[in-house]
Amino acid sequence: MRSGVRLTGAACLFRPRQTPILTFPRAVAYNGRIMEEEKNLTTEKEPLWTRDFTTITLGSVVSMLGGSMAGFAISLFVLDYTGSPVYYALYIFLHTLPQIAAPLLAGPLMDKFSRRRTIYMLDFTSASIYLAVAFLVLTGHFSFFILALLTLTVGTIDSVYRVAFESLYPMLITEGNYSKAYSIASTLETLTLVMIPVSTFLYKAFGICPILFANSACFLTAALFEVRISDVEKLESGGEAYSAKKYLLDTKEGFHYLFSEKGLLCVAVYFLFSSLGGGAGSVITLPWFRDNYANGEYVYMSVWGFSVLGRAIGGMLHYRWKLPKEKKYAIAFTVYITINVLEGAYLYTPLMVMRLACFLIGILGVTSYTIRISATQAYVPNGMRGRFNGAFTMLDTTGALLGEAIAGIAISYLPMRPALSAIMGFVALMAVVFIYGGRRHIRPIYNTHA
Repeated sequence: MRSGVRLTGAACLFRPRQTPILTFPRAVAYNGRIMEEEKNLTTEKEPLWTRDFTTITLGSVVSMLGGSMAGFAISLFVLDYTGSPVYYALYIFLHTLPQIAAPLLAGPLMDKFSRRRTIYMLDFTSASIYLAVAFLVLTGHFSFFILALLTLTVGTIDSVYRVAFESLYPMLITEGNYSKAYSIASTLETLTLVMIPVSTFLYKAFGICPILFANSACFLTAALFEVRISDVEKLESGGEAYSAKKYLLDTKEGFHYLFSEKGLLCVAVYFLFSSLGGGAGSVITLPWFRDNYANGEYVYMSVWGFSVLGRAIGGMLHYRWKLPKEKKYAIAFTVYITINVLEGAYLYTPLMVMRLACFLIGILGVTSYTIRISATQAYVPNGMRGRFNGAFTMLDTTGALLGEAIAGIAISYLPMRPALSAIMGFVALMAVVFIYGGRRHIRPIYNTHA
């Protein structure tokens, strides 16, 4: 979600589009200056469930359910259709490839043009694409070329959508409700993972076409919700022409901003390494269970199912109780180290201990996600948020791909468990280097917002 909430195995590859994104607070600080929140502490708290927040949440739930169901079913369809692990690997590569560059390229545009219009137009487009593919499969005109083109297109759409959504959502959340909003996002995201076994059953019973039609309907429904969101954006572009030169200047300005903000830079670089650990875990964990247990894939699901349970419970806890603002940095650093230690050690333990470890990883992952997202998105000004989110997403995806490659090489020379332990130990060391080493710059960001 990477972002502190890691998914492994198939769930990592075919996560709902809005995975670790959903809710972000309004920017109230710039260059370390606290602007509004402190003087609002004594005023009456605004309600969280405003019309816009309710609308975007309902739309998100619908699209996440459809995306989670269709994503995993499509992976099964690709395996059955091609009958080749090589083509399947190519499919995964083509889906991931645009997620490296597209967020970075989209960032400057999302700071200049309507994010609201972008997200509903992309959902209308996704609905049309899945509807067309369903008819192609139904009429027998589907081919691997169409699959490759579809995969590249959907990967690009998802990447741009993520940046637009992350940059719009802060404007739809009322002050003082950041932790509650993030807990709702995390809980809903977790619940959508239930659609993975559902999609397996539906695919085996009815094939891919009904699932594609259903996913198209989900995206259409989400878009109809998103159209109703209030036009709350006040972006810089107005009606002026936007040239390639201005785009390049905005991109350069975004990089300058990130590198000038040492706290944000340390957090972004650490989460590249955190995603590296998540990518390594997705390569190593499932094969290890299959090699060491009869019906290992089901044992794997029974173990990591406790992580999903932990995330759901953690989300509900964060909805009811707020962490003390002045301790968020210390809690986050402790959580980062603990998650890496648990993931590096749990495969050496009995199954019941594994399940307990994964349950803790789920709760701690939600905690990490909530603190990091609310802090960084509150700190970054609205006019820079698209570029920051684009750069962060690029680093996140790059880290995951590096982790997958490094793990693949490592298990050629080391047993799986020591390989995973070494990688997670390295990620823990990076937490010390960047999060603890950058504490003077990170603490003012993390310890600011409720």
